[in-house]
Amino acid sequence: MATARQALDTAEVVTIGGIKQFITIKGKDRSKPVLLFLHGGPGGSVLSYAHKFSAALEEHFVVVHWDQRETGKTLELNASPVPLTLALFEQDTYELMQLLLKRFSQTKLYLAGHSWGTVLCFSMARYYPDLLYASIAISPVINQLESERIVLGLMKEKALKEKNEEAITQLSKVTIPFQNGDEIYYHRRWLMYYFNGVKNVDEKLPRSYVLWWAERWLAVWNEASAINLLEVAPALSCPLYLLTGRDDYQTNFGITEQYYTKLTAPKKQLFWFEHTAHSVPSSQPKLLQDIIINKILPETFRAADQPALVK
Repeated sequence: MATARQALDTAEVVTIGGIKQFITIKGKDRSKPVLLFLHGGPGGSVLSYAHKFSAALEEHFVVVHWDQRETGKTLELNASPVPLTLALFEQDTYELMQLLLKRFSQTKLYLAGHSWGTVLCFSMARYYPDLLYASIAISPVINQLESERIVLGLMKEKALKEKNEEAITQLSKVTIPFQNGDEIYYHRRWLMYYFNGVKNVDEKLPRSYVLWWAERWLAVWNEASAINLLEVAPALSCPLYLLTGRDDYQTNFGITEQYYTKLTAPKKQLFWFEHTAHSVPSSQPKLLQDIIINKILPETFRAADQPALVK
């Protein structure tokens, strides 16, 4: 095992949930607090570009990235032997947290997630708050069915105003929750067109990819989307930080603000990313890291919680 104050830069396979799962661990000082990042999607590995929004974090944390089951390098190692459910991903997340806490002889860690990853962040904050310095929810999934309904209505209004017959026809076929890959394709296609400024949508979001994704992931996504945190989690027992794009219609910014206003937590704060939509880590990596390092870390970390390692 590495000694205290030794830098870390490893990629390894660990056993979580009875299968092999792939993680990377990077940091300049192994005595720093652990920050586990939960990617979006589901199925959206960030390993190929994680350094863009993690490099500065590695000066202050032991940063762990993880390809969840059925994703990236974990999928290359083995397929999930059981059907995908939210409970399964929650259990995987908990097991990985326990593994990391044990390995680094720590009692708490930081949990950050983007989009789908925030579903797991919220679950851990609800069920295991004592294990978290803070839960950091980026582009948070809070009441996703309502979020999808809101933007669907706005897209239909725009399509009618522009007399965009293709959009009108396709959006008329969308139901919430989504029933199949075509529905989510039509929804995301016109969301990107009308609210993300993407005109060559078919190049950015091929229909074939969405249909493939839906076959694997739509059931568990709908399961997560059915949760309304405004109803089931109006109070949390650990600090919660919400980071959202001012122009995020995919995980609706208004719902995020509504939840923040209602939420009771030991510490809470809402950070806005101006001129930003859903992809905060890739579009605002410097600001994202600055907030975590200079705002969240000083407000939540107690060296006394890690007497064996932290000076």
